[in-house]
Amino acid sequence: MYFTIQLINYLVKYKMTDRLSATFAALADPTRRGILRRLAHGEASVKKLAEPFDMSGPAITKHLKVLERARLITRGRHAQWRPCRLRARPMKEASNWLGHYRRFWEESFERLDEYLHELQGTKKHKEQHHEKSQIHKKTS
Repeated sequence: MYFTIQLINYLVKYKMTDRLSATFAALADPTRRGILRRLAHGEASVKKLAEPFDMSGPAITKHLKVLERARLITRGRHAQWRPCRLRARPMKEASNWLGHYRRFWEESFERLDEYLHELQGTKKHKEQHHEKSQIHKKTS
């Protein structure tokens, strides 16, 4: 797991040239998703963003740098305060990309639903047939 996180961080920092790949790589980490979830409610300082996580300030800063390189957040400067803000556009682009596959998922679920109904119908038919044969055995 540690190696995977290091690899993703490396790719985001040095190799990611297209924004979609950088967005998905940044979203792959639960800490970064938690930070984004918090920023969806409004800007926050690094200290506030670090509160729910059991990690050092430098570790949070590394996560923020990954999010910033992926253009998922911006960091401002007001005197000593460096508020972080969510940038929604990269997530919108990721959502649009995933949306292209929505039709496939929906069709797959519809086929599964039809198959389950078919199985239930077969089961009911077998149960009815079994009940009739039981009644026939009792009357004979």
